[in-house]
Amino acid sequence: MQVKCQSSAADKMDVSQAKQEHLLALKVMRLTKPTLFTNMPVTCEDRDLPGDLFVRLMKDDPSTVKGAETLILGEMLTLPQNFGNIFLGETFSSYINVHNDSNQVVKDILVKADLQTSSQRLNLSASNSAVSELKPECCIDDVIHHEVKEIGTHILVCAVSYTTQTGEKLYFRKFFKFQVLKPLDVKTKFYNAESDLSSVTDEVFLEAQIQNITTSPMFMEKVSLEPSMMYNVTELNNVSAGSESESTFGRMSYLQPLDTRQYLYCLKPKPEFAEKAGVIKGVTVIGKLDIVWKTNLGERGRLQTSQLQRMAPGYGDVRLSLELIPDTVSLEEPFDITCKITNCSERTMDLVLEMCNTRSVHWCGVSGRQLGKLSPSASLSIPLKLLSSVQGLQSISGLRLTDTFLKRTYEYDDIAQVCVVCPYTSPES
Repeated sequence: MQVKCQSSAADKMDVSQAKQEHLLALKVMRLTKPTLFTNMPVTCEDRDLPGDLFVRLMKDDPSTVKGAETLILGEMLTLPQNFGNIFLGETFSSYINVHNDSNQVVKDILVKADLQTSSQRLNLSASNSAVSELKPECCIDDVIHHEVKEIGTHILVCAVSYTTQTGEKLYFRKFFKFQVLKPLDVKTKFYNAESDLSSVTDEVFLEAQIQNITTSPMFMEKVSLEPSMMYNVTELNNVSAGSESESTFGRMSYLQPLDTRQYLYCLKPKPEFAEKAGVIKGVTVIGKLDIVWKTNLGERGRLQTSQLQRMAPGYGDVRLSLELIPDTVSLEEPFDITCKITNCSERTMDLVLEMCNTRSVHWCGVSGRQLGKLSPSASLSIPLKLLSSVQGLQSISGLRLTDTFLKRTYEYDDIAQVCVVCPYTSPES
């Protein structure tokens, strides 16, 4: 629908007028799109007293759809009968008309439109230059647009100044007050991908819950996450069907009133930041959500959240993670793992690695070896060998790191789990 229709806002807005009689008249109307006309079909069976009277009346009704007269929606459009609701993220459009009701020629007409919010005052006038003269029964038209970015009370202030034929300068204003409502309720949750210290990456999962708190359905055109400079993002809201990708919500992505939808995103630190353990700690900025929707007859709305923040998990002075570990190993057969040790402190460490056997896991190699000095934010990869003497799901534990400078020992248990199977047992038995 390309043509917008007009609905008068003067009878619904709070208007304060000057008591003095003016030569000019000011009218302000909100520009909004129409709605589909609805009717209430009345039907009965042929054996009832009215017979086919109702059917013939509906067929003759110009507002009904021919061939589908019992359909509630008609083929006609209805102009808005009231001011309606304005929601955050939508574009507020208004038509301003200044008409010369007198029989005099008015000069130097200046029309100014400002929008007053709770925090600022915005000038919405397309032109700030005055019109030289306005003859009787002539008018000045202007259309203003503003993307609403604040909720709460807004006041549209329209001011008109002009000069009469006698040289008298006159001025009057009108105030139009309206409320901006919240269309969506957005809640976010963060989940760390790692368990204890065993994760290979620092992946973060973001769940965004979006609820439609308006009274009409919404078509969700786009819900995306714009990551900060530290992260890359992967959207997890599509399902691959062959060579094509389809949304998990279906092709018609409608959100009914009071319905809630969950969107999921995976964020992974960029390599240049992931290598520096001291960078991603404390409160970090993840990014912001960009939400675009459409309502009645394609009216568009857009919201961007503020920067989302999370508290990065604390690793202490030394972080130990696994870069390589098998999922399944054979009973009593050695297997290799690769550990990554990162200095998360702001001082240099001199580390010693000790390996302590447990009931089911036995380390192979020399315990108590010197790893050398490790600078702040530096990392060191160490290959290790071990074996398990017990079948089943076994936890890898027993690593100890000692800083010889401070005589401080860091213990690492339940680093990861492996499945230990017996290679001599057949699947049938």
